Amino acid sequence: MGIFRADKEKDDLVLLFDIGSSSVGGALFWMQKSGVPKIVKAIREPIVLEENIDVGRFLSSTAKSLEIVASRIYMAGLGAPGKIFCVLSAPWYFSQTRVIRLEKNVPFIFTSKLADSLIQKEITLFEEEHLDKYRKAGAPVLPIEFKNIKTVLNGYETPNPLNQKAKELAMTVFISMSGEQILETIKEVIRKHFHFTEIKFSSFVLSSFAVVRDMYINQGSFLLIDIGGEVTDVSMVKNNTLCESVSFPLGLNFMIRGVASALNITLNEARSLFSLFRDGHAEVSTAKKLDPVIGKLKTEWLRKFQESLANLSSDISVPATIYVAVDRDEAAFFCQIIETEQFNQYTLTESKFKVVFLDARVFHGLAQFEENVIRDPFLIIDSIYINRFLTKTP
Repeated sequence: MGIFRADKEKDDLVLLFDIGSSSVGGALFWMQKSGVPKIVKAIREPIVLEENIDVGRFLSSTAKSLEIVASRIYMAGLGAPGKIFCVLSAPWYFSQTRVIRLEKNVPFIFTSKLADSLIQKEITLFEEEHLDKYRKAGAPVLPIEFKNIKTVLNGYETPNPLNQKAKELAMTVFISMSGEQILETIKEVIRKHFHFTEIKFSSFVLSSFAVVRDMYINQGSFLLIDIGGEVTDVSMVKNNTLCESVSFPLGLNFMIRGVASALNITLNEARSLFSLFRDGHAEVSTAKKLDPVIGKLKTEWLRKFQESLANLSSDISVPATIYVAVDRDEAAFFCQIIETEQFNQYTLTESKFKVVFLDARVFHGLAQFEENVIRDPFLIIDSIYINRFLTKTP
């Protein structure tokens, strides 16, 4: 099951858009039979930082950045893409991992028809639980992704469950949805330059989970953290299964707004001072003023992070290995916060946190690049995921 199915047409030119809360990325890559995408163009455009977050204005600013990226890729004249994908980060989608269970007294055969029937029932349940409240709020949402992560028959994970006999079935499935207005706005911008009827959507949490899981197959359990401009997304993986994700509305822009407010300066000035402080280049007097301000902001971000871990862990331990996706310039800053936090002193953890920044070097050999193409980790992850799930059945 899933949004990405096997396709007989290999080596297609694929257009990818990565839409986050601080920037929009775009890439053209050749989908190869080897499973290693060849990226021929990569671009990233920041989203204008506003003093206050207004949903309508935020979507409009994001659409403008997407317009710039789409236009530059179109003008590059590198060929007509055969497929277009958009990978969304928080807050542009919401998701849930669910477990479908079936038990019978006599053995039954697991067939495609049975799986489809169970899945349709689960989609209906999900819609009843979530869609109505969004419709009542005047913000209709649409499903963008439905993926079967794991199938367990009689208590054993079964990679090829079709036509197998069992008395007990458990299917772990991942569902993601997005606002209809968000999806239509994105499609409208892209279709100004690329006249496609079908534009497929996915979530960054699923693409990063799949790629990291397959890279570190023996890891089994880990945390995934995606730190954007406005939102931080925290996901727990246990036994190679994406169990749950939570988000909190604090990212890099929270730090910049905090500095601007504390020092009564503009956002641009705050961004500049924050960068100098982060890199250790601020003048002594400036650093002295910034130190308590940024210290307080770090504490607030850490508090929300700790709350997220508590919500995720419940009665199970928190994995010690953490993979972090964040803009390269901010990696050391946020990784240091995570490494020094003391959450493991009062909850069940496996050991001291080990933080791995998902930069381009981590994916060495998993993607190819034309000369002078930027190595954007988010676009690399998305390209690997799309290539993998388009060239073979998940």
